[in-house]
Amino acid sequence: MKELKHEGELVKAAILAGVQYAEKRGAAVFEPTDSASEKILYIYRLLVHDKLMQPLPEDQVSQQSMRHKLAIWYAKQLPPDHPLLK
Repeated sequence: MKELKHEGELVKAAILAGVQYAEKRGAAVFEPTDSASEKILYIYRLLVHDKLMQPLPEDQVSQQSMRHKLAIWYAKQLPPDHPLLK
């Protein structure tokens, strides 16, 4: 798994976008006390359920791999000239 440039920033932005998606869809209400790892797991599962993301094999699901998948998902939504993609 090759790390993306600016992967940390992409993950943070993906969490924000995922939280907005889940709340707009009516699938969840996140509390300020929810940890990032809880949000990542929930957003990953929701995006896989909605077929917006390819699932990982169950034996490869980890925080690191879910973070990477969310970063890729978010990066694909950005315009090609976005600073996080350079």
